[in-house]
Amino acid sequence: MTGGGLHLSAGQRDALQTWLDQLSALNDASAHTLDGYTRDVAGFLGFLTHHHGGAQGTGALANVTLSDMRAWMASERARGIGGRSLARQLSAVKGFARWLAERDGMDISAILAARAPKHMRNLPRPLSESAARDMLSSVGTQTAQDWTGLRDTAVLTLLYGCGLRISEALSLTGSDVPLRDLLRIVGKGGKERLVPVLPVARAAVAEYVAACPYAPSSDAPLFRATRGGALSRRHIARVMESARMQLGLPATATPHALRHSFATHLLAAGGDLRAIQELLGHASLQSTQVYTAVDSSRLMEIYDAAHPRAQG
Repeated sequence: MTGGGLHLSAGQRDALQTWLDQLSALNDASAHTLDGYTRDVAGFLGFLTHHHGGAQGTGALANVTLSDMRAWMASERARGIGGRSLARQLSAVKGFARWLAERDGMDISAILAARAPKHMRNLPRPLSESAARDMLSSVGTQTAQDWTGLRDTAVLTLLYGCGLRISEALSLTGSDVPLRDLLRIVGKGGKERLVPVLPVARAAVAEYVAACPYAPSSDAPLFRATRGGALSRRHIARVMESARMQLGLPATATPHALRHSFATHLLAAGGDLRAIQELLGHASLQSTQVYTAVDSSRLMEIYDAAHPRAQG
């Protein structure tokens, strides 16, 4: 244990290690996650030692006040810790304190009552409808061979036309063609969803398959690299970068921006938020609601540019 762990009492170190061991054994937490929890909780316990001017035992958590919690968060902010990171740290501290309270029978109300400062979510940066169309038209010209251009166009058409993640599009195999009206996608966390496939997406994939020198195989990727292996995400990012520069689009015109564009344009056309949540495979409606902010932001830009009062 490093960092703040150097300022912990033996009891605190033992309790923290026991908690981490249980997380590893029962929750199958990754080494990366456990390292983060170690830094976050040890940093908090080390702060308490410094703040109160002496070593603290595990029982000291019952004496933590809301003022102590605010002082810790203020010190973290002063170190340059952002709102999102502070919220993650507070979550780890609460998890450890809750476990310790259940084990030792103590009251940790002040710790559980603490709230991290609100942080602004980064809004997605979708392309306009015309820019998305231009991207689909231009990306196929970025490679030397006709079949690879058709391949790249087909991939991006799935991102924009079906709202797939790049990893989901590239995980398709030969068993998925010819594409049906509904495509079964396994997304994050193994969650399955059915995605409607537009005729333009089916046509783009069919045109690529007809031109591809590698016959579709149920146990091979649908989208092949030049030598027959799996197509990489990096390649799609590169061809989009070339097309973006050719079209004069901003650096935010990435493969993931096409998925954002799918959702934003559906919402602008009157799409139901719950339906869009299902199409995107979001576990929580909160993840989808960010697109309402995007759409509102776009409307305000139009208002500011066009309204007579904004002119002057």
